[in-house]
Amino acid sequence: MELVASLIGAPIILFMIFVAPLWIIMHYRSQRKINQGLSQEELMQLQELAHQAERMRERITTLESILDVESPKWRDRV
Repeated sequence: MELVASLIGAPIILFMIFVAPLWIIMHYRSQRKINQGLSQEELMQLQELAHQAERMRERITTLESILDVESPKWRDRV
């Protein structure tokens, strides 16, 4: 019975000494970073992506207009 207890106890003790503190530190570090918001670089990347998405939306609208003229029933095929 003591062997089983030591086999179970050793991993639990190692977990509590090494893994749990690191886990807690990393958790609160990530929470703090989330609460800080976006960095200046991340904000610039987000704005660039929004600009690219807007350009893509305009291009899709143009392509759909062209397809409507050249092939009016193209939407029925999809």
